[in-house]
Amino acid sequence: MYAIVETGGKQYRVEAGATIQVASLPGDIGSQIELNQVRLVHGEGGLLIGQPLISGAKVTAQIVRHGRTRSITVFKKKRRKNYRRTRGHRQGFTKLLITNIASA
Repeated sequence: MYAIVETGGKQYRVEAGATIQVASLPGDIGSQIELNQVRLVHGEGGLLIGQPLISGAKVTAQIVRHGRTRSITVFKKKRRKNYRRTRGHRQGFTKLLITNIASA
């Protein structure tokens, strides 16, 4: 059984027992969260496709860890003006362990 859920403006294909890395979510490590924006569920009952979401479907996940990605370099320059700026950026993320997929 698998589902497609949306969180943080992105869609993820998830299965029970899988670990996914999503944009930073509030919550303590070890706490349970529900992802209610389920777009598709495929299971024993066949394929359920939402228009755009499936009402009543939810995916339960456990927060495994919070962290930040590797640093990327942001470089800005204007030619012939001696203008250069270098910045770094690290995006926050949350790792989730999918525990249950419940269709409507």
